[in-house]
Amino acid sequence: MPSMSANNFSRNSYHNHPNQTKGDFFARKQKIEQQRKSLPIAAVERRLVEEVRNNDTLIIVGETGSGKTTQIPQYLFKGGFCRDGGIIGITQPRRVAAITVAKRVSEECGVPLGQKVGYAIRFEDVTSGLTKIKYMTDGLLLREALLDPYLSKYSVIIVDEAHERTIHTDVLLGLLKNVQKARSKCISEAVNTDHNNSNNGHASDGRIDNQNNGILKPCQAKKYNPLKLIIMSASLDARVFSEYFGGARAVHVQGRQFPVDIFYTHKPETDCIDAALITIFQIHLEEGPGDILVFLTGQEEIESVERLIHERLRQLPECNRKLLTFPIYSSLPSEKQMKVFMPSPAGYRKVILATNIAETSVTIPGIKYVVDPGLVKARTYDPKMGVDSLIIVTTSKAQALQRSGRAGREGPGKCYRLYQESFFEKLTDSTLPEIKRCDLSNVVLQLKALGIDDVINFDFIEKPDRTAIVNSLWSLYLLGAVTEENKLSDVGYQMAKLPLDPVYSKALIVASQFGCLKEMLICVAMLSVESIFYAPREKLEESRNALKSFASPDGDHLTLVNVYRAADEFFQKNNMVNSKEKAEKSLRKWCKDNYINSRSLKHARDIHSQILRNVEQMGLRVTSCEDDMLLFCRCLAAAFFLKAAVKQPDGAYRVTLSGLIVQIHPSSVLFRAKPECIIFNELVHTNHSYVRNVSRIDYLWLVELAPHLYALQG
Repeated sequence: MPSMSANNFSRNSYHNHPNQTKGDFFARKQKIEQQRKSLPIAAVERRLVEEVRNNDTLIIVGETGSGKTTQIPQYLFKGGFCRDGGIIGITQPRRVAAITVAKRVSEECGVPLGQKVGYAIRFEDVTSGLTKIKYMTDGLLLREALLDPYLSKYSVIIVDEAHERTIHTDVLLGLLKNVQKARSKCISEAVNTDHNNSNNGHASDGRIDNQNNGILKPCQAKKYNPLKLIIMSASLDARVFSEYFGGARAVHVQGRQFPVDIFYTHKPETDCIDAALITIFQIHLEEGPGDILVFLTGQEEIESVERLIHERLRQLPECNRKLLTFPIYSSLPSEKQMKVFMPSPAGYRKVILATNIAETSVTIPGIKYVVDPGLVKARTYDPKMGVDSLIIVTTSKAQALQRSGRAGREGPGKCYRLYQESFFEKLTDSTLPEIKRCDLSNVVLQLKALGIDDVINFDFIEKPDRTAIVNSLWSLYLLGAVTEENKLSDVGYQMAKLPLDPVYSKALIVASQFGCLKEMLICVAMLSVESIFYAPREKLEESRNALKSFASPDGDHLTLVNVYRAADEFFQKNNMVNSKEKAEKSLRKWCKDNYINSRSLKHARDIHSQILRNVEQMGLRVTSCEDDMLLFCRCLAAAFFLKAAVKQPDGAYRVTLSGLIVQIHPSSVLFRAKPECIIFNELVHTNHSYVRNVSRIDYLWLVELAPHLYALQG
C-alpha cells in the first residue's frame, strides 16, 4: 500500500542533491536495499515472476505492508518483461498515491524521477522515452486507450487497490479484458496470415470483442505481444475477480501487519463526537506513547472536535496538556496537510483528525491508536432527479479493517470502534462500487469514444443501474454529443478529447463560438479543483471580507475568473523582478492573506495550461470577450442550460428540467441576492438540496439558446 512520510521522498538521485555527500548517498542506498530485502514479498520474488510468466491474468492479494505496490513492478522489470520495449504500467485510484509511490520507487532504483520510473496523472506527466515503470491514475490509462485502443506500448498492466472499485477501475477492467482478447487474437490471426499468405497485405478490422465500430488502428501483429494483467489489493474478494476473468489464478502474499487489539463499546453511542472526545482523552491519560488517528466525516466535524479538544485541554493540569491536534481533509491547503507527517516534539502526543483520506491514500507515521466511529461521508447520485447527495453512512467491514490496520504499521496497536461488536457483524462486506452510485455521463462518453456503442451490454464486472445509463445517454443527446441514432456525433468526439466532465467540454466548445474561450478556460479550470476558498471556523469574518474583494454581482463563475486573474497578475508582477521560485512563494503568501487554497489554485493553473494546449490542438478559437461580461453570462446560459433554476414566490428555486426545489448554497456570492433565474454547476443534498457555483442569467436567454428545451415551458 502506498506510504507517505514527512519528507515526501527525494525527487532525484545523489547527482541532483549537491548538498548530499557521497557517503550519505551510499549509506541511504544501503539502508533502502536492506528495507527492500526485509519486506515479506522479497521471499517470494522468483515465484511471483514465474506466476506472471505462466498466467496472462494474475490476482495478487497482498496484505498491508507486504511491499507489493513498490516491489512487484521492479521484479518484473528485472525479470525481462520490458525487453521488447514494453512498459510496466501501474494504476492507482488516487493522484496522491501514484505520485508518492513513483517517487519512492525512483529512489529505490537510484534514478531521477521521470526517467526509468515516472508517473502520469491528469494534467501532469512526469515520464520520458526512457520510462519503463509508469505509475498513473486509472482514469489516465482510460484516456490513453482513446489514442491507442490496444494499449500497445504496455507489456504488463497492474491494477492496484482494485478493492476500492472506483468508477474508472470498473470500466478499466472491462476494457482490459477486451484488450487482452484482441491482442491475443491479433497474434493468432498474424500467425495464420503468415502461414496461409492469403491476406494480400490487408490488416484485420481491429475490433475489440465485436463491440467497436472500427475506430481502432489496423492490427499490426508485430507490435502486440500478449498483455499481462495483474490485479492487486490488500483486501480483495479474489473470487469475484477470478470469475470475471474466466477463472484467473489468485495468489496470496503475507503482510507485515503488527497485531492490533480491537475494542468495542458496551452499548450503542448516540453522540459520536462526544464518544470520540472521551476516547481520545482516555487514550491520552491512560495509554503509553504513540499518536492517535481519529476518523471523522468531514471538515465541519473535524473543526468541531479540534475546538472541543483545545477547550478540554485547558481544564487539565499543565503536565497533561501535551497533546497536539492536526487536521487532514482533501480541501485543506497542502502546507497544513503536510504537518500531520512531522514527528511529534519530545514528550508530546499527536491527534490526527482525518476523513477517509487516511484509510488508504496516505500512511501517517507514528500512529499507534485508531478511533473509528464507523461513519463516512459518501457521495451518491440519483439519476432520476440528477441529484448528487453527500450523506453520512456506515462504513463497510472492509473499510473498518483498513482503518484498524493504520494502528499496526510500525508496531502493535489498538483500535477503538465506537460501536458494538454485534453492529460490526451487520456491516456490509464491502463498500458499494462507485459505478452504482455516480453520474455515468463521462463513462458513457468515454466508452462511446472507444467505439463501444452498446454501453448497456458492456461487460462490466458489476453492471450499473440501467436507468443511470439511459439518463446519461439522454444528457449527452441534449448536449449534442450523441445523435438520435445513439451514435457519437462530431461534437461528441471533440468533447471526448478533453479530460473533463462532458458539460465542461461542451462549455469550452460553446465559448469558442461566443468568442470568450479565454474566460471559460479559467472558469472550467477553477471549477475542476477542490474549493478555491478556505474558510477556517475561527476566521470566518476575515475570510468573508477577503471574498468580497473578488465577488462579482453576476455570480460565482465571474468571481472565480476574478480570483484567477488577480492571482495571475500578482504572480506576473513578482516574476518580472524575482526568480520564479520567489514569485511562487510570494503567491502562496498572497493566497494565505486572501484565504485562498494555494494548492487548489496551483492545480487550477496547471489544468488551465493543459486544457489550453488541448483546445489549441483541436483548432478552437482562443479569444477573449474583454470587458463584455454580458456576453460571457450569455455563454454560461448556453453552456449550462441543463442546470438552470427559476426563483419561486417563497424565495426557493425550481430546477427547470427535474422540478426539484433547491436553495442557493450559503457559500455563493448570490446567497442573499436572489436573482430571478440562475444556472449552477453542482447540486448536492445534505440537510437541504443546495446548488453551488451559481450565476444569474435571463430566462429568455434559455428560450433563445436552448429552444428545444425551454420554448415549451413558457
